[in-house]
Amino acid sequence: MGAWALKDKAAIAGVGTTGYGAFPETDDYGLGLEALRLAVDDAGIDFGEIDGLIINRIPNYERFVQLANLNPTYVLATEAHGRFSAVSLMLATQALASGSAKVVALVYGNNGRSARAKYGGSGMWAPWGFTSPGATHAMMFRQHMHEFSTKSEDLANISVAFRKHASMNPAAVMRAPITVEDHQNSRFVCDPLHLLDYCIINDGGVAWIVTTPDRAKDLKRRPVHVAGYAVQASFNHNAVPNSDYWYPALRKVASEVYPRADLDRSAVNGLMIYDNFSPTVLFSLEGMGFCEQGEGGAFVRSGTLELGRGRWPTNTSGGHLSESYMQGWGLIAEGVRQLRGECGARQIPNCNVIQYICATNICSSIILRK
Repeated sequence: MGAWALKDKAAIAGVGTTGYGAFPETDDYGLGLEALRLAVDDAGIDFGEIDGLIINRIPNYERFVQLANLNPTYVLATEAHGRFSAVSLMLATQALASGSAKVVALVYGNNGRSARAKYGGSGMWAPWGFTSPGATHAMMFRQHMHEFSTKSEDLANISVAFRKHASMNPAAVMRAPITVEDHQNSRFVCDPLHLLDYCIINDGGVAWIVTTPDRAKDLKRRPVHVAGYAVQASFNHNAVPNSDYWYPALRKVASEVYPRADLDRSAVNGLMIYDNFSPTVLFSLEGMGFCEQGEGGAFVRSGTLELGRGRWPTNTSGGHLSESYMQGWGLIAEGVRQLRGECGARQIPNCNVIQYICATNICSSIILRK
């Protein structure tokens, strides 16, 4: 098989992240604009160079274009689900490769905490009554416990590892270290999931500047290349808990993403895994082949996700469980900063390759490299 047509066709030249927390004085537009300003400065470009725009969770692209004073030739608003963070980067890669744009700004703005957003309720399409994502993941993990003897304490190891990383991240909302016992003593939200198995909803914004490698090499920061990506939808269980843990879709993604990047798993130095709920991390690791199906509990119990201890340092920012729930956007920004060697106390040594993984109804993985 020849080289994948989109290999290294896009480079992330700048990232910007706002603070995370409660900012009632602004809104999703303001948060997105602040993140974009930071990303533009990080890349060392002018706003006038941006000829492509992809926004996410920002209500109206026309208003955002006017507020940012842009004049793009390529404009797109993607769906609000977190699965579209990876999809947005893939679309930007395709736009650059096709010549539809030369410099694409990807902007996420979310004022969910101040707006008291509810991820669930009657607005969710779920005809069988599953109107809470947490309840859906709780039932999936209950099945995993029954099928593979996984335990709630296994999930605790994920939460503890990510909180350890967050304690080294000044931007993280939750930085106080926790123990397995703290996890087990936290209240149930939806049995068997505890409070510390849930992501934390906050206000915040994230932006990336993505351009061609030729343009990126002349800019302010060392570029991070999109070496390869793969995606597979899995909607056969959309209205009920997924009884296969997205395993077939993740397996297909794994079979494609490494050959496309011309790298194997052993080259990966760290992982950024979509952690809306801690069981999703287990499902991702098993589905992508980091361990066998059913062995995820033992795999994380060994400390393999912890920086300085395990083989696969994961979500070094603290992830959605401890930094902030920015629906994958913050995780990809963290991956870029790891590859640029900018993460200080939480830096992965000799970091050359980062892999992003998202296990949802649109499963995806992106491999980023220096």
